Amino acid sequence: MADIDELLPRARSPRDYLNLVTDPRVDQEVLRGLAASPYPFVRKAVAAHPLADAQILTALLRTEDLDRWDRCYLLATVAHHPNADRTVLLRVVRQTLALLRQPNGRPYATALALAQRPELDPAEILILAKQQGASHRMRRGLLRNLAARIP
Repeated sequence: MADIDELLPRARSPRDYLNLVTDPRVDQEVLRGLAASPYPFVRKAVAAHPLADAQILTALLRTEDLDRWDRCYLLATVAHHPNADRTVLLRVVRQTLALLRQPNGRPYATALALAQRPELDPAEILILAKQQGASHRMRRGLLRNLAARIP
């Protein structure tokens, strides 16, 4: 089990934290620590890491301090992550709904990724299409992605 302090140099920069995400010695414990990073670019890199489990992905969904673009990117990355379970995905749905209700929220990539996930029922996805912030293009994409996943 690796420790963040052991893996980082004494004099640390934000780039050192980002580099640590791709270090081959990183395990889930280190990823948990990095998921709490104050640096959005580090948290986005953790969200894409193949070892990030559902617990780590849940921790990353604390997005209040992120700007709209970083929040949308992080949510879309989590929605695509193979280790995101139903509980994580439902949290992403709730945050996507909140963004669609905000002016210029635009979490379209996240909504389309969620529509591809078989863990979610079509009704849980279609509610996204009914939001005022949903574009016509997003609605078509949701329907297309839902149709593609039905055998």
